[in-house]
Amino acid sequence: MAEKQRVCVTGSGGCIASWLVKSLLSHGYTVHGTVRDPCDIKNDHLKKLDNAAKNLKLFKADLFDYKGLSSAISGCSGVFHVACPVPSEGVLLTEEELMRSALTGTKKVLEACTEAKVKKVVVVSSLAAVFYNPKWPKDVAMDEDCWSDTQYLHSLEGYWPYYVLAKTLMEREALEWSKKSLADVVTVLPSVTVGPRLQSTLNSSSLGLLQFIKGGIKSLLSEKLYLVDVRDVADALLLVYENPGAKGRYICNSHSLYNTSLVEKLKNMYPNRNFPESFIEIKEKGENGEMLRLSSEKLQNLGWKFRPLEETIDDSVVSFEVAGELPKL
Repeated sequence: MAEKQRVCVTGSGGCIASWLVKSLLSHGYTVHGTVRDPCDIKNDHLKKLDNAAKNLKLFKADLFDYKGLSSAISGCSGVFHVACPVPSEGVLLTEEELMRSALTGTKKVLEACTEAKVKKVVVVSSLAAVFYNPKWPKDVAMDEDCWSDTQYLHSLEGYWPYYVLAKTLMEREALEWSKKSLADVVTVLPSVTVGPRLQSTLNSSSLGLLQFIKGGIKSLLSEKLYLVDVRDVADALLLVYENPGAKGRYICNSHSLYNTSLVEKLKNMYPNRNFPESFIEIKEKGENGEMLRLSSEKLQNLGWKFRPLEETIDDSVVSFEVAGELPKL
């Protein structure tokens, strides 16, 4: 195998980033990964990956540490900007902290990319940057031309609209930067990302699925679910990076279904487990009961393929069992 490029992955200890690092190493890349603390035991899974001893170097840096980011990105031909704070159980950033982390952090990463003369940047955005657009025609599938309406987001109450706003503005910032930079910028917008995890800690999406399977919740905040396997997201990121024809945004969603459909699927797959008996459907402001139509056709046209939902669920359950979070039956 010919020697591949040197690339940087920000937030490399996270759920999506860990699988991306694994994929990059298996494809012969040399990887610079940024983490808050390279010596923290929660990053040990990265050091155990195949080829990590030779081709992975962890750098101490967070999104506000320009010097650390610059050191990690120096000498790299490409950067995968994956790091972004996501609300999780027991960790709830203020709206100001969330916005600052997403916007200021992304600007620092892009400035470091400019300094290092990086050729290509792949940014992980979110399907949330598409969803919230009440002006989009109801009979047209949402595609990469659809952006969440920032004015509409400001009208919504609660915490999550700020996360959506942060993701939307961050993605716009990255794409605008590409117009005045020598680097190509491509954004990938995953839906709710589930599947087996490499890291020891539970991310928010995996926690939600675990609670669902354990029957520990009786209601969900949304009756509609849009899901993608974390391994398929990692494949998408590498695909758009390696394809010179990849431009702009790419929606990355595999399965759209109602939560009632998911629980029926779970009951059929695991008849001996305990599941919620009923659901209280809480609709977000401006929503109706119809499933939003989404198109991942642009990504699929590059050759992207995704796993069956049953495979994702089954591998997730095995992951939960191995971690001791779900009893083996």
